[in-house]
Amino acid sequence: MENKGKLEKDRKIFSMKELKDLGLSQYKISKLVEDGKLVKLNKSYFENADYNGEESDFYYAEAYAPQGVICLLSAAVYYNLTTFIPESVDVAIPRKAKVSTIPDQPRMNVHHYTDDRHELGITCVKEGGNRFRIYDIEKTVVDIVFYREKVGIEETKEILVNYLQRKDRNLNRLLKYAELMKCDDTLRKYLEVLV
Repeated sequence: MENKGKLEKDRKIFSMKELKDLGLSQYKISKLVEDGKLVKLNKSYFENADYNGEESDFYYAEAYAPQGVICLLSAAVYYNLTTFIPESVDVAIPRKAKVSTIPDQPRMNVHHYTDDRHELGITCVKEGGNRFRIYDIEKTVVDIVFYREKVGIEETKEILVNYLQRKDRNLNRLLKYAELMKCDDTLRKYLEVLV
């Protein structure tokens, strides 16, 4: 965070707390919204209107679902595991968590995960001044196998085939996650057919 009260141009989303940590008072924040420098997304998050960097719908996940983690097809796209382009961002939240508002744009598809499923395999990605939480590649594949009926059987197969062709795959981690998520039998059946 450079100088006091100055918004970083390479950062898309700011929380109220982050703006206050920058030295901005409630009055200054309201003034920035009034002047069109900040766009109020909800009571806790703002979008930087002067943002100058790569665009990604993933940056909005934290603003609308603070405990959200990019998952399923959205994560598969991020890891180049599928050619399928989802119409909305898949975001996992803990089962008991609430989402106050869901934006019209970007569209978000919220999935409620049990606590143990939600906590497993989270990684944080930083791009410029932006960040988002996403499941690692093995957790993404396991979730897709687990939710194959929702995701689609063809998509699931494509994702598994592409994962198995990667040099950086970690089959031990994949099988460990599958065991923890109680879908190791299903995953092994897929692997027998594909390998």
